[in-house]
Amino acid sequence: MVYLLTTLHVLVCLFLIIVVLLQSGKAADLAGAFGGMGSQTVFGPRGTATVLSKATTIAAILFMLTALSLAISTDRNTSRSGSVLERRMPTVTKSTQPPAKATQPTKK
Repeated sequence: MVYLLTTLHVLVCLFLIIVVLLQSGKAADLAGAFGGMGSQTVFGPRGTATVLSKATTIAAILFMLTALSLAISTDRNTSRSGSVLERRMPTVTKSTQPPAKATQPTKK
């Protein structure tokens, strides 16, 4: 199951990269090269959703779902042996002699 999810995740990732690179930017026309806007709206002109933008949305959702599925399946397959700090070997060795007592100066 993990191999299938990993393969699907890599394929979706490659598809997402290709679809994003095929899209044109917001100011890809000649007016955008000189700083002009297509119309006088506040945030610029908004076109209709193209096939590439819909494919990007679907690929991004699939990418997130496969990544989440891989994280959950990996977490379920690992053993519950505690944290990394709990598995670390202690480096402090026990001494056979008790620590020396500090003497305080006497007041006269």
